[in-house]
Amino acid sequence: MRWWKVLGLAGIAGVAATGVVIARAERRRRAYTPEEIRERLHARLAEASPAEKPASG
Repeated sequence: MRWWKVLGLAGIAGVAATGVVIARAERRRRAYTPEEIRERLHARLAEASPAEKPASG
């Protein structure tokens, strides 16, 4: 078998594997309800913002 055939088959296998990973992540992302997404975003915002904001003035 020539090297370019092996390279082509490896490329096809890589594209297929990437598609599987993307499809799995998309399925996992779509499994959340809007309420769950909202709760997660609020939790991330609470973690990112400081507990007390300094008083300006």
